[in-house]
Amino acid sequence: MERENAIRKKSFLFSVKVVTLYKFLVSTKKEFVMSKQLLRSGTAIGALVREAEQAESRADFIHKLSIALKEANETEYWLDLLKATEYLNQEQYEESQKDIKEILKLLIAIVKKMKQK
Repeated sequence: MERENAIRKKSFLFSVKVVTLYKFLVSTKKEFVMSKQLLRSGTAIGALVREAEQAESRADFIHKLSIALKEANETEYWLDLLKATEYLNQEQYEESQKDIKEILKLLIAIVKKMKQK
């Protein structure tokens, strides 16, 4: 139960950071396509974690968190691409990478544990 709470908190805080980063990319860098993709996938993680809390079954819980894991992987891709195309500086990239890596590790651990039960 403790890990689910950690993922809930971290995914929500990450969503807030993604929204802030999106606003920066749109207003300052005038980047609209990749930033929108980042916004969509980055905020979906927390939404799926919340959905999983009300899962109808263990299988539904695992399914929702597995989709959250896919969204986290996609988010990592968009962060990598934004860095490679110089829309993110090293500091912005490293901070975002640190956050998404933590979320990925938590989601992997939770899904793996639930599948073993």
